[in-house]
Amino acid sequence: MVASMREGKSRRAAAVLAAVFAAGCAGTTTEPEPAVPDVEWRTSSGTNANLKYSPLDQINRENVGSLQIAWRQSATPVEARHGLTQVNISTNHQTAPLMIDGVLYAMTPELQAMALDPATGEVLWVDIPPRQAALPALPEGTQAEIVDRRAISRGVAYWADGDDKRILFISGNDMIAVNAETGDRISTFGTDGVVDMRQSYEPPSDSFFWGGPPVIVRDVAVVAGTATRAGRPIPADIRGFDVRTGERKWTFHSIPRPGEFGSDTYLGDSLEKNGIGGGGTWSLLSGDDELGYVYIPGDTSVSPNDFYGALRPGANLFEHSVICVNAATGERVWHFQTIRHGLWDYDLPTAPSLIDITVDGRQIKALAQPSKVAYLYVLDRTTGEPVWPVEDRPVPAGDVPGEWYSPTQPHPTRPPPYDRQHLLEEDLVDFTPEIRAEAKKIVDQYVMGDVFTPPTMYDPRPGGKKGTLMIGTSQTTWPGAGVDPDTNILYVTSVHSPRVMGMIKAPDDDAPSAYVLRKTTEEVGPGDFVQGPLNLPDPFKPPYGRFVAIDLNKGEILWSVANGDCCSQDPALKDLKLPKLGQGGRVAPLVTKTMVFLGEGGEEIPGAPHRSGGKMFRAYDKATGDIIAEIELPGGTTGPPVTYMLNGKQYIVVAVAAKDLPAEFIALTLP
Repeated sequence: MVASMREGKSRRAAAVLAAVFAAGCAGTTTEPEPAVPDVEWRTSSGTNANLKYSPLDQINRENVGSLQIAWRQSATPVEARHGLTQVNISTNHQTAPLMIDGVLYAMTPELQAMALDPATGEVLWVDIPPRQAALPALPEGTQAEIVDRRAISRGVAYWADGDDKRILFISGNDMIAVNAETGDRISTFGTDGVVDMRQSYEPPSDSFFWGGPPVIVRDVAVVAGTATRAGRPIPADIRGFDVRTGERKWTFHSIPRPGEFGSDTYLGDSLEKNGIGGGGTWSLLSGDDELGYVYIPGDTSVSPNDFYGALRPGANLFEHSVICVNAATGERVWHFQTIRHGLWDYDLPTAPSLIDITVDGRQIKALAQPSKVAYLYVLDRTTGEPVWPVEDRPVPAGDVPGEWYSPTQPHPTRPPPYDRQHLLEEDLVDFTPEIRAEAKKIVDQYVMGDVFTPPTMYDPRPGGKKGTLMIGTSQTTWPGAGVDPDTNILYVTSVHSPRVMGMIKAPDDDAPSAYVLRKTTEEVGPGDFVQGPLNLPDPFKPPYGRFVAIDLNKGEILWSVANGDCCSQDPALKDLKLPKLGQGGRVAPLVTKTMVFLGEGGEEIPGAPHRSGGKMFRAYDKATGDIIAEIELPGGTTGPPVTYMLNGKQYIVVAVAAKDLPAEFIALTLP
């Protein structure tokens, strides 16, 4: 069923015709002004290259301070409320819309696709699942309840061949294709417009989840995701589907099957015996339409948890690897492994950015992959070879019984790390001697080191260490980086968020893992965030969230600034006259011809560090990181901002939410 307000589209067309007629009747003595062409935003990151860049400059340095809200639209509008007993509008609203052919396409927190008028936010259609379609919609004005839900969708995909124009998206267990103009499901795609993703595994899985949209390259829709069978994670294979029929064309085994390439990186008979699952990716994908390649940022292999790897000894391909596959066949073209035998949940969290760079006079089709350890891996995207040398350096082992430890890990020599990679006493927050003394008291409970210090055993004895204080679990996460293709400057955020990784013997003798991560709270995520003195985000020096510019031609950091301010104005700190301390919101930049934009993130995104988020949306100088202008929004930015030109006017649209604000879309434009 499609809940529709298509007459809005008709009214817009009629208004355009009326304007044309009026211009024709106004006389013939004045030449009409040339029409300004629309500029679209065709994937969640602008293009498959994941640059988050637009050449638009109507909003520029001189007028950006005049930005104002053009329209607001609920992320779960009335048209989407069929079959709901109440309106549960999540604050975990991570969608980046598309703007194509004068229509805005996005996802609701109910995992429904919808189309909006990009000039007004008016709903044009919503795809209502059949299970909801038979039930009445809730009436206008029904009170919304704000909930923290983990079901997410980060966007939709668009494909067209002549008059056949489609929106593809993931909703629960299904990949769905609808007509882009009407919202009607494509009956020839799968079964009545639906492909049950559980059936695409061999044998079928019991569940499937992925928050990303398909990436479509050469008429193949490539899908990642995770799945379980009998309550256990299974290998999270990558699959390619015919965009016209929904038929599965190929499967790439993200965890090699016995005898396949890479299977020798699982030592002994661990692949056959231990039911290793995971791998693949939970993040977004990139694609090179010219080369016909898709790029996958690899996740951790698990058996069955990320932090104990005794059941998967060896380097473990293709975990923590940038994987290049042929979009037509699914065959591996190349891979580059960033971490061997992961024990830290250091999966590659975001789609790589594809950009042509010039290094020492040499033109390179490059790929730039941010990470949770604050390394930016810069590779030749045709071969997988590093642009600058990557050194294998020794790393420490831990004390978990039976664990297998990789003796070395790869370390890029350029660019330098864009955030802290070690936790040492010299890194402790030292605003005052008293604050530093309290910070030292906190960290003395743990083992500390650098990003490759592994999890250690929890010692319950008085004075015993409670495990490893680990850095890097969310230094960069799914929103990823933006790139200016004119200058080859990459813009990326990072978050400083130390967590405790203390291992204990599994309380259940029949547990799949002999040792598991000890949890002291019900926090979501691996281990517990460690808060600092006086309610600071952690015990170490700020900034707690950074915004960094990296010159990809030179492999150098151009500038690094704090993103926002968590707490310098707290009563106990404001007399110290501190600079902005940063905060840990999970955010993405938007790069335009003249500026780079960045929000502060939502307050309520699951798994975000302590004291994250804020309502400011800022324009920065691309060359210096100086703030040009800022606007306070009704909520924090929970999805990547996008921009487009429509009928001669540039808009910026972003998903927002807050503790007291149900998720919605906000459009900004000039007066």
